[in-house]
Amino acid sequence: MKDLSTLLKAVSLLAVLNISPVFGQSHLSHEPAHESEHEDHNEQAHGGHEEQAEVALSEAQRGLADIHLEVLSPMSLSQQVYAPGEIKVNGYRSYIISPRVSSVVTARHAALGEKVSAGQPLVTLFSEEMIDAQSQLQQTYVEWQRVSKLGQRAVGEKRFIEARTNYNAASRRLQALGLSASTIELIEKNERYPLGEYTLTAQTSGLIMTDDFNQGQRIEPGQPLMLLSDEAHLWVEARLSAQNDLHLAPGDEASVIVGDMSAKAMVTQESHTIDPTSRTRTVRLDLDNTAHRFHSGMFADIYFNGPETTGVLAVPQSALMRDADGDWQIFTETEDGDLSPVTVTLGPKFGEWQAISGVNAGTTYVSRGAFFVASEIAKGGFDPHNH
Repeated sequence: MKDLSTLLKAVSLLAVLNISPVFGQSHLSHEPAHESEHEDHNEQAHGGHEEQAEVALSEAQRGLADIHLEVLSPMSLSQQVYAPGEIKVNGYRSYIISPRVSSVVTARHAALGEKVSAGQPLVTLFSEEMIDAQSQLQQTYVEWQRVSKLGQRAVGEKRFIEARTNYNAASRRLQALGLSASTIELIEKNERYPLGEYTLTAQTSGLIMTDDFNQGQRIEPGQPLMLLSDEAHLWVEARLSAQNDLHLAPGDEASVIVGDMSAKAMVTQESHTIDPTSRTRTVRLDLDNTAHRFHSGMFADIYFNGPETTGVLAVPQSALMRDADGDWQIFTETEDGDLSPVTVTLGPKFGEWQAISGVNAGTTYVSRGAFFVASEIAKGGFDPHNH
């Protein structure tokens, strides 16, 4: 009986299980239909996306959107090497105004930032040592004038040579103390000249860059009073990394950029030693600053041209856009005249040009206005007139 009871329970369980597969089959039989419907939906959506992956723009629309087309062709480009730099005074066109003897400033004749010409008075000083030198010049000048009028035969060769030598020595001494030839001539012929006073003049035309002194201040020999420089010609000192093996030669050009300003500068010197602090090597360039746009102390970005590479397929930065996946793309013109995106791979950067691969030479692409084309494709097209 026990076995019969167990058998009946098994039969009842099987009956229930026989019903379950029917429902299971019925459920499963609907899945392919849903999957097929889902696939059809994906295909339709995908197909719709493909249809929207290009856009047709009339000539009027392209003109309004400022869209420019170019033909992709191989170019010869130089990869640019960056270095930070600073604009400095041209040391070869500068002059430091300083006394050669201990003096006191009595008057200033020019101010900071003033443009002066050669020979223009800059500062007047007074010195005790200058009194001795100026009085000696006057004495030797008078003696030399007397002797030279009498002649060598009348005064004798020894006195004649001695008078001439003493006069020349006194004159040269004042030149060594910083006096100009015109000032020395004035001291010689003017017995009422205020001894001890002397005026330093501009040795060259230029701009007064510094004037760190006050009237009445005692100035020691060699202490700078003013720095006079020709700002039309400046130096740019670029600092290249010690690991950079870029070789430059005098005459090579580089781009100097300060904010929105840019200019070309010429390499004049390249240091072959490494700065122990910054671990960089200095490259000096000459900058033509005739327009006076740049000034000493400005920090600049310097771009040197590296070795030239030929056969480069490159586009301007304005031609590149990112797609929905974050990949770079450009927009090319199809045979029908439509604009279609093409994914590209970026290569080296050559200044304003970006090397790319993934497209063939001879392809017509959008060089400017790529953002508008991308918006047209993304939004399904819109009228530039907002109609």
